[in-house]
Amino acid sequence: MEHSSSPNHSSSSKDLFQTAVQLIHWREPKKSAAAFSLSLMVLVAVATLSVISVVSYLLLACLCITITFRVYKSVIQAVQKSDEGHPFRFQLDRDMSVSSESARHLAEQCRTHLNWFSVQTRRLLLVEDLVDSLKLAAVMWLMTYIGAVFNGVTILILADVIFFTTPLIYWKKKSQIDRHVELLRSNLEKVLQRLQDRLPGAVRWTKAE
Repeated sequence: MEHSSSPNHSSSSKDLFQTAVQLIHWREPKKSAAAFSLSLMVLVAVATLSVISVVSYLLLACLCITITFRVYKSVIQAVQKSDEGHPFRFQLDRDMSVSSESARHLAEQCRTHLNWFSVQTRRLLLVEDLVDSLKLAAVMWLMTYIGAVFNGVTILILADVIFFTTPLIYWKKKSQIDRHVELLRSNLEKVLQRLQDRLPGAVRWTKAE
């Protein structure tokens, strides 16, 4: 039974990933614009208001829309003397319960990612590979400056803008960006290699080892 449900879970995860990619790459401009506007609006609201206020306003706005639509359809049905039923009947009849297979699959995915994170954290903090640990130290040092300038919500807003704008800029300037990225990557590899060559043999550690 588990074997038969596994392809369904993998296909649903793949479909979700494909949908996110299509939104970020603006394959359907209207949906991408709506997702970008909504996500940016929510993040800006969280930055200016409390999370409780933002959630309350969103639910209140949703209720205003659904209640108005329900009353409107009821009035139309009464005037036309039709029997169309509840306007949201299709959504109400949909099964939204989480199956035990889906819960187990999600728990298994969380366990896999947690194990990977634990192994990587131990490897980096205990300096299994000196170069990788130095990279982490450099990133954390940079993050201290970023954290001093931005708070978490501001970083999320910037990330949201970057996710939705970077693909468009990349496809317009693909050749120039690829050339600069390759140049930066080669220079970084040279610097890291130079740094590793200067390390004593006792502390030097390569991935091949």
